[in-house]
Amino acid sequence: MEKTLNSEVNKSCANCGAELKFKPGSHQLTCEYCGYEEFIEQAKSSFEELELEHYLKVVGENAYTETIDLLHCKNCGANQHVEENYKSLQCVYCGEPLIREDIEKEGWILPGALVPFQLDTKKARSIFKKWVGQIWFAPNNLKRAALDPEGMRGLYLPYWTFDANLFADYQGKRGDYYYETQRIRTKNGMQTRQVRKTRWSSASGTVNGFVDDILINASEKKRREIPGKIAYWNLKELVAFNSKYLAGFVTEKYTISLKEGHHQSFQKAKETAYSWIRRDIGGDTQRINHADIKLSDETFKHILLPVYISSYRYNGKEFLFYINGQTGVLSGTRPYSFWKIFFLVLFILVIIALIAIFAQ
Repeated sequence: MEKTLNSEVNKSCANCGAELKFKPGSHQLTCEYCGYEEFIEQAKSSFEELELEHYLKVVGENAYTETIDLLHCKNCGANQHVEENYKSLQCVYCGEPLIREDIEKEGWILPGALVPFQLDTKKARSIFKKWVGQIWFAPNNLKRAALDPEGMRGLYLPYWTFDANLFADYQGKRGDYYYETQRIRTKNGMQTRQVRKTRWSSASGTVNGFVDDILINASEKKRREIPGKIAYWNLKELVAFNSKYLAGFVTEKYTISLKEGHHQSFQKAKETAYSWIRRDIGGDTQRINHADIKLSDETFKHILLPVYISSYRYNGKEFLFYINGQTGVLSGTRPYSFWKIFFLVLFILVIIALIAIFAQ
């Protein structure tokens, strides 16, 4: 079950008392009514890399440092956390109303860092509107949805990142290409051709190095997989976690445990090790018969990364559109209007028929 928390921390404007919200692309909160701005104080020290072994063995994989309230969406199963008083709130994924009486309490490992939103909602809607205007055979309702100011919400996605020193002993083979000339009989007589072959030699050795920021999506979404096209963020822009950055946005709680995230990270570390081994073997091609991979000094972070989401239903099917909240890259599946395609085909057939008539 997906967990989302609306972490609007209800910061009040010192000038008029209205709610302050984080201003994307800055380090400050702003009041939409009177224009008052409040700077977010930056941590004097950088965010902390947490010792993985300590959390897994001593503290425990389900350890948390804060309790949050979650509201359950009965339509799609997502949960959202709301701290401020509100009259109405819709699910960030499916748009269904949330019921305050459904609040449940749950704990989480507090995020250590996040990439703040660089695009505001107005810019994200502009990107979405431009994309919708360029696609062919889109239903008219989709174009109207692109104009809906309430149809897009900013969401912080949870990720685990892992760092480690990697050490691997390996045994394998190095393949070097060489070519032999062969004579073959054809209809035009004898001809020659070059045939590529591989000369194999044994190879063994050791590779080691530091593996930095192995990124693992900490949200288990069977129906709402984040497209790979937008899942690239510049992690050099991570800042120490401060709840003020969440004001005005929804935050999804991780559903993949730290232990499971660590297991997935080892598989990615294995891919890195094999890449290093192939480079170390050299030659034109390589075979890895055995690799003993070990990780040490492992650390991790729970981080939040920004996206905008817009959902749309057409003919009983849900379509989701995503915009990277840092880079502005857009991805999503789009519906097709049957009638627009039908009338276009009909129009083409009529034109062909008229051309045939005049030609006769």
